[in-house]
Amino acid sequence: MGTLTALTRSLSHRCVKNSKSYNLPNPYIYSNGHQYQTHRTFILESLSYESVKLRRLSDSDSGIVEVNLDRPAAKNSIGKEMLRGLRNAFETIESDESAQVVLICSSVPKVFCAGADLKERKTMTPSEVQNFVNSLRSMFSFIEALRVPTIAVIEGVALGGGLEMALTCDLRICGEDAVLGLPETGLAIIPGAGGTQRLPRLVGKSLAKELIFTGRKIGGREAMPMGLANYSVSAGEAHSKALEIAREIIQKGPIAIRMAEKAINEGLEIDLPSALELEEECYEQILNTRDRLEGLAAFAEKRKPRYRGE
Repeated sequence: MGTLTALTRSLSHRCVKNSKSYNLPNPYIYSNGHQYQTHRTFILESLSYESVKLRRLSDSDSGIVEVNLDRPAAKNSIGKEMLRGLRNAFETIESDESAQVVLICSSVPKVFCAGADLKERKTMTPSEVQNFVNSLRSMFSFIEALRVPTIAVIEGVALGGGLEMALTCDLRICGEDAVLGLPETGLAIIPGAGGTQRLPRLVGKSLAKELIFTGRKIGGREAMPMGLANYSVSAGEAHSKALEIAREIIQKGPIAIRMAEKAINEGLEIDLPSALELEEECYEQILNTRDRLEGLAAFAEKRKPRYRGE
């Protein structure tokens, strides 16, 4: 229990309401007007938990980082060890200046993440369950607040906490055989790691209520028209599509991407006049960057820009 308490504190860091300050978030990360400050640094290449593995792509794909879930015996269900792996993986990414896009993938065929580890959950006391769910919620908020775009690559099952993790991502790419759902009410509980809040923000209140009240599972093809997925592709092709999108993103100015994400995420939580002021302040952050001048020079010289995040 002490370990989980420490985990919650580590992930939450110092959460400070910050509706007025819009300075460039480095090393700070923002989500819906909240500021999280990370104090740790890690070496990306050295990280490898048994159930969570990091891989940084190279050459022309430099800047793309993959987080691979790899717990085949439990269908990638999230227990204490996987939660620690996720924490370390994403804290590593947040501290790595070369990371530009993150793909959350599965190494297990036909499974993204089956949700919480219910076998482990059965051994917990009510207070331990609450502590674990709070830690998981904090972890997912940390992912949502990352300073770089995130893409969930969903092939197969994404249920409960697995779908909640995908909901924290900026984009979701599904194989057509994906199965998504929040079945918690069938266990006499509710989605407790952000599902009741993020799902309605994506698909609308009425549809979110239907999916949560009934626990209905939907396929990858159905997920796209309802707004739950950005793309639904042939089974087995989700990773290729996600890589295609990631490769487009890393060609753009890194600071511009961060400011665009900040303007969109925080702007949706406030009234339009305030959101337009936020957009203006985010735009001001890029005016004096070297990347902006490089973009203009590349356009004039009809060549590909070389952005450095400066």
